[in-house]
Amino acid sequence: MAIEEITTISVKSPEEGITPARLSVALFMKAKTMKMKAPKRVTVTERSLQNAAARLLPKTKKLVSTEVDYIRRVLGDSATQVEIDEKVITVRKMPWSTLVAE
Repeated sequence: MAIEEITTISVKSPEEGITPARLSVALFMKAKTMKMKAPKRVTVTERSLQNAAARLLPKTKKLVSTEVDYIRRVLGDSATQVEIDEKVITVRKMPWSTLVAE
């Protein structure tokens, strides 16, 4: 229910169920549930990259050291799990010369 809808409902009489107190509680609860938390950042370690690879890659579930080094160079010390997952998937599709060159 949008805030505009709630405020238009509030003009109705209290006999219909919406009182100013209920309106303020409804707005507070709506705002509280809509807050989004920032994605948690995790440390980019070889272990976390290997775990992501085991979860995401179909056949060979391990990353070689060159792939791990490349992902750690690109992501830095910490990243969200979504960023790690994206890099693990894309590193397998990249040409080998790109991984070694950087």
